[in-house]
Amino acid sequence: MKTVSLGAARPSSVKFRMPTRDNLVPIRVDVEVDGQRYRDAFTWNPCDPDSEIISFAKRTAKDLKLPANFVPQMLHSIQGQLAEFRSYEGEEMQIREKIVPLKIDLRINNTVIRDQFLWDIGNLDSDPEEFARTLCDDLNITDPEVGPAIAVSIREQLYEIASQSVSAMREAARVSKKGRRAPEFASNSKAMNNSLDLFKYFGSKGSVVRKRKEWYLYEPVVDVITNEEVGVTDATEEINSRNA
Repeated sequence: MKTVSLGAARPSSVKFRMPTRDNLVPIRVDVEVDGQRYRDAFTWNPCDPDSEIISFAKRTAKDLKLPANFVPQMLHSIQGQLAEFRSYEGEEMQIREKIVPLKIDLRINNTVIRDQFLWDIGNLDSDPEEFARTLCDDLNITDPEVGPAIAVSIREQLYEIASQSVSAMREAARVSKKGRRAPEFASNSKAMNNSLDLFKYFGSKGSVVRKRKEWYLYEPVVDVITNEEVGVTDATEEINSRNA
């Protein structure tokens, strides 16, 4: 039974960043040109110069033997996502102790993994990559692509929560300037709506313990599917993505 310790009280707000130890942005690219498709997910340091993006796109296209016209499409996708992230920089976001449920539902090559767990978004020393490596070790997952995919999924959910926090702070400031009482921080984020405010329930010191009757909800599920099943799944996902 896992316990999440809160420890000392933390500041209520900080300048926007990923609520993790390393300020890495989750990037997801899905580009199709002339019937060929490139899909990938990875993290990027927003402090890196844009010239690195150009080098990355050219190198990726060369390594995968993609036509040269993939490069500008990849650049547009990556730069657009980084621009959105940078638009929040300098803004205030709240980081009160909040435990949020995160979910993983991924298929990477022949491995299918589903899991859910609690995450303290106020812990700016958290490390999704280390968590993913430990999870893969615990579950005896040997595919080296699974760990990074899990880390990206975690970062995507944390990024949504952080950006929603900034939006809520902006709205609170706007309302306050009009002379009305600013609302307390709230979010339309699905993850944030499911969160537990630990100050409210436990104060500045406490722990969250999973109830025995809820243990089964947090058990990870790992399946290894055959190549034939992979082919069927790929075809289904391709059809669904085109019809979306």
